Amino acid sequence: MKNIIERLKVPKEVQEIFNTTNVVWANSREDLFKLALGIESGTRDYYEVYYTIQGIGKVVECTVAKCKNGLAVNYTDSYMRRRDPNCMVIADEKPTDKETFINRFGESFDGLRKDTLKWFRELDTVIAMPFMSGGKEFGYPSLVFVPANAAFFAAALGDIQDFIPCDEVEDGFEPKAIMYVAPPFRHTYFGGKQVVVHNRKGEFHEIFSYNLYPGPSAKKGVYSVLLDFAEKDNWNTLHASTVKVTTPYENRYNIMHEGASGGGKSEMLENTQRESDGRILLGESIIDGNKIHIDLLANSEVIPVTDDMALAHPKLQNSDKLTVTDAESGWFLRVDHIKEYGTERELERMTIHPKAPMLFFNIDASPKSTALIWEHIMDAPGKPCSNPRVIVPKDQFNAVKGEVVEIDLRSFGLRTPPTTKDNISYGVVGLFHVLPPAIAWLWRLVAPRGFANPSITFSDKMESEGVGSYWPFATGKRVDQANILLRQMEKTPGTRYVLIPNQYIGCYKVGFKAEHLSREYLSRRGQAPFKIEELINLGSPVLGYAMKNVKLDGKEIPSIMLNVAEQRYVGEEAFKAGADILTNFFKKELEQFLTPDLDPLGKIIIESFIAGESIEALNAIMPGKYIK
Repeated sequence: MKNIIERLKVPKEVQEIFNTTNVVWANSREDLFKLALGIESGTRDYYEVYYTIQGIGKVVECTVAKCKNGLAVNYTDSYMRRRDPNCMVIADEKPTDKETFINRFGESFDGLRKDTLKWFRELDTVIAMPFMSGGKEFGYPSLVFVPANAAFFAAALGDIQDFIPCDEVEDGFEPKAIMYVAPPFRHTYFGGKQVVVHNRKGEFHEIFSYNLYPGPSAKKGVYSVLLDFAEKDNWNTLHASTVKVTTPYENRYNIMHEGASGGGKSEMLENTQRESDGRILLGESIIDGNKIHIDLLANSEVIPVTDDMALAHPKLQNSDKLTVTDAESGWFLRVDHIKEYGTERELERMTIHPKAPMLFFNIDASPKSTALIWEHIMDAPGKPCSNPRVIVPKDQFNAVKGEVVEIDLRSFGLRTPPTTKDNISYGVVGLFHVLPPAIAWLWRLVAPRGFANPSITFSDKMESEGVGSYWPFATGKRVDQANILLRQMEKTPGTRYVLIPNQYIGCYKVGFKAEHLSREYLSRRGQAPFKIEELINLGSPVLGYAMKNVKLDGKEIPSIMLNVAEQRYVGEEAFKAGADILTNFFKKELEQFLTPDLDPLGKIIIESFIAGESIEALNAIMPGKYIK
């Protein structure tokens, strides 16, 4: 049998690394976890990942602690504990709306690329790991190079994507994506900032990750690869969680939840939490402390399908509903909402007593202790990190693996701020709003990042995450992705759309309970269309329709949680002002899509919205068969 290097079909630069450097290959997940504590780990249970930087000295990027239930990775720089939304730059000359390397840094990437490859050739030891970006059936052969002392990064990537043991690599394996992880250049070239450079070379896609946080590269960098290759064939991978819901009445319903980072994708997969008396706390007023509880006899069963990346390949589509499968093998779960024991018992049990060791990030855990997902590392005294994470391989919990799922409902999540007459903002979305397809498309084009986003470094002002909410990871042009989304929605009229807020409904703090209760109601409702007489035209097309009444187990949800204008601390005037904030933001963001390459139908929708056409007019342009 050929050795692994002989089985690979790689570019000349990769072969040169093989020729000049000691390359270590892992044959199992266990190998990667051992390497994460050093090539000669022995009985070591604590490891510093550091580099000696010329002019700076020793820089410790992170530490790795061996815990009873896995490895706890903690970054010394709090900036490195979350993804920088501006980390992506494009090195090639192919069409793109993203900032290019030469525009940001004033020079070609060629010089730094050569220096990076030279750095790899001169390392004593390099870890190389083959994997499949996007899974075996529809994914792309890939290869990553990591300095030996950062093996935890390879382990993380191996858990998130489809790690291939070196003995199982087939003859002729030709990587379509090659990732180089080179942390020291963050300090020598980029002033300490996260930078991930994408270089689309046609036959393959290079990713140069100049930092060790997995978010921008092991996670979203791979997402970029999927979007890049799929764009050529007019399909996409959606930024979405997907859940199979079975109600207490045995009704089965599939929901896909999209949204910008922090929009509640992972939370859509969680069980509804109850108070000690069995009731569900929907919301608590920040003005007078009034609490709204919901009595629900039984929760629906929820089985996760996708957490963040829903692959929508054309070969999957065989009905008038969108059909997806998971593009990941493991999920990079944020646990900032878990602040004490008992918040999310199943995930807590799973991570405390895993079937195999797990990887924890930004969790405060000492060697030989048990890493607990509610013990978050501190960014500063008294300020817990907002982005604690754990990577959970799908085979470690009750999740659908490899299944193709038809989507009954596409929901979109928005992080909403508190809103009152005295503090007017855009937190004016009720429990859920029904969206005609044309409006649903606009929400995906704009994808507001929303209030207090915990996943990334952020400012307080409203920002757009862009087309499909996956725009931060796409390397091409906005209009191309806008067209792909529009055609996808045209071809799947059997899938319906709603908008769901999280954090606040008007003056009520709700967290993610709006998601959970909307999921319970909509799955019970099933395929029944929304009749116009059931809906409230809010006078602001961007918000779609509110529901007049929502009953769960025969009990009505208070109307003030369906139509925020009815809240006495909000009222009609503040509601309209909040809706205007969203409308004006959308109009500003949508202007950039009006280019000659935009699909004619999309042009009509955007121009009609900007002109102030009614929701009925927008629905007529692209009718929703579920609104009667």
